[in-house]
Amino acid sequence: MTYSENDIGPLIEGCKKGDRLAQEKLYRSFYSVMMNICVRYTKNEADAIEVLNTGFFKVFKNIHSYSAGKAGPYTWVRTIIINTCLNHIRSKSKAMAKHEISDSTEAYIQPEVVASLTSEDILQLVKKLPPATQAVFNLFVVDGYSHHEIAAMLNISEGTSKWHISEARKTLQKQLKTFR
Repeated sequence: MTYSENDIGPLIEGCKKGDRLAQEKLYRSFYSVMMNICVRYTKNEADAIEVLNTGFFKVFKNIHSYSAGKAGPYTWVRTIIINTCLNHIRSKSKAMAKHEISDSTEAYIQPEVVASLTSEDILQLVKKLPPATQAVFNLFVVDGYSHHEIAAMLNISEGTSKWHISEARKTLQKQLKTFR
């Protein structure tokens, strides 16, 4: 169930008042898009659901800090969900790899191989990446963050962020060679 932008404002106001029905409607309105984000950052559906629910708990706990003038409700909720995904990865990872490179090299993949892949195939390949590399890959390739922004978010250097992208590309290229 999705709601229009006009419906979200009153839901947020209801959430600020502790209205459980408004909370449920807000949760349902963003569920599918936020679940898709969680699925990209986690290894399995159970983890994705855990992260999603933890993220929404944070949304409802901090709903009083939401201000419509700074960001739209989608952007605000998405930011909380992505940060919750990153916290989940940090808690599951022993330590982020501290490798650095100055430049990442592009991996070449045959166009016909890419054309034969479904979005589910690609998601499964990305899920096979180590957690830190998967997180950096998602932030950079899917969510469009810069290496500078990723470095700040994950408390790593820009070189380490570039290294993770390079490793992801190499790993995905190897996986694609043996795919199907």
